[in-house]
Amino acid sequence: MQIETDILIVGGGLAGLTAALHLQKTGLQVTLVEKNSYPHHKVCGEYVSNEVLPYFNWLGISFESLKPSSITHLQVTSVQGASLHADLPLGGFGLSRYAMDGFLCQELQKRGASVLFDTVTDVSFCNDKFVVELASGTRFISKQVLGAFGKRSALDKTLRRNFINHKSPYLAVKAHYAGEFPANQVALHNFEGGYCGVSMVEDDKLNICYLAHYDSFKRYKDIENYQQQVLYRNKSLKGIFENSKMVFEVPITISQICFESKEPVVNHIIMIGDTAALIHPLCGNGMAMAIHSAKIAAELIGRFLYEKAQSRAAMEQDYIRQWKACFQTRLFAGRIFSSAFGHKMVQTIALGTLNKLPGLLSKTIKMTHGKPLSIPE
Repeated sequence: MQIETDILIVGGGLAGLTAALHLQKTGLQVTLVEKNSYPHHKVCGEYVSNEVLPYFNWLGISFESLKPSSITHLQVTSVQGASLHADLPLGGFGLSRYAMDGFLCQELQKRGASVLFDTVTDVSFCNDKFVVELASGTRFISKQVLGAFGKRSALDKTLRRNFINHKSPYLAVKAHYAGEFPANQVALHNFEGGYCGVSMVEDDKLNICYLAHYDSFKRYKDIENYQQQVLYRNKSLKGIFENSKMVFEVPITISQICFESKEPVVNHIIMIGDTAALIHPLCGNGMAMAIHSAKIAAELIGRFLYEKAQSRAAMEQDYIRQWKACFQTRLFAGRIFSSAFGHKMVQTIALGTLNKLPGLLSKTIKMTHGKPLSIPE
């Protein structure tokens, strides 16, 4: 079976769903292909900067019914016990991907977009059209394809992306817990070989998600043992784990997390969200970046298809330029912070310095966050 559509989006995470809502609002025919049915949990810090709220208001999306937590405060700790506290300039909210992605998918379907649960096996481009093959045997002909298929996918191999050939030493673990924790706070707790984000999401659930270097993890027989032997050396983390009860049957994990540079455009496919780049979780702003990249792509593609004011090549170069202008500094800061906080002594010195210099602390936070997103014209 062959079907024609204006836009085909590969992947129904936060970036894919947001781009679909935007492009559908402009009147384009949108088809989104996601391999897993909703709702489902994802390994994610589940903190979203308030910089995205003006854009979601323009999209006609409100998360109030999901009762997200309101986050205004940041805590950072080191293994040695040093601690930093700061107010977040814009603040943010805590909302699980289980609730958020499912909600956005329902809104998208209500507005007339097509959502298919299938796997994309191949994407080719010829004569200014995309041909997209699905595992079910369905073939789509599309004017534009967006790649929103996450951190690492079999499709990356099909597209021969450079990063996919390199092994990554990082893995991530996430679970929800019941426990006491300040509802207005997001915490970043460092431990040997990684760092852990902690914050409340909806329904008073506590999200604990950490990134670990595989070399430190492989010496232990299981996740629980690793947490007790390594994460518990940070007394703040030990207190959180010992006073919380996991509500998942088992934690969920992902491996081969890659922070290498990726191409924002591959074979004329516009890449958004983690498919375009992954910021270190220490910066706590991946969800807002995914939403922002979706906005940039949707605005440019909408103008390209409606106004025909520029060539496809010019549109792609414009996307690459805007993407780099918005995110390159954040990604660089993420790499620097991650490298620095990987050393115990540097952690302590850095937190002590930032505590004494609130102006520098404010600038450091702003390096990993953006300004409120402008409303599309």
